[in-house]
Amino acid sequence: MAATSAASATSNRRRWAGRILSAIAVLFLTFDMAIKLSGAKEAVEGTVQLGWQPHHLPILAAIQVVCLILYIVPRTAPLGAVLWTGYLGGAIATHLRVDNPLFTHILFPIYVAALIWGGLYLRDARVRNAIRAPQA
Repeated sequence: MAATSAASATSNRRRWAGRILSAIAVLFLTFDMAIKLSGAKEAVEGTVQLGWQPHHLPILAAIQVVCLILYIVPRTAPLGAVLWTGYLGGAIATHLRVDNPLFTHILFPIYVAALIWGGLYLRDARVRNAIRAPQA
């Protein structure tokens, strides 16, 4: 009985840790999406500096909305994480192309992806089972 209760407590802590990591990622991604949708001066300037046109902001924000919704809904969260990975890969390529600093700009999307996938791994057994090595 004690082993079951210990396993349950561990599972509950893991799930909450996953929710917290996911929430941090979701808050950051929501903020990024919101400044793109609002057309904030900083977002426009940053987009232009990266070599994109201002009219691309709503397109990028729409992609973010779809990815975010898919990631937030538990049933489609793995698909959302995969789509975010593609989106963030494009961000890495964009920052690399314009020779931005490595740790603060080029690798930042990897930090966000680590939050996305780490949170999902901790809160979703399907992801843990997909990653787990086969038992011999």
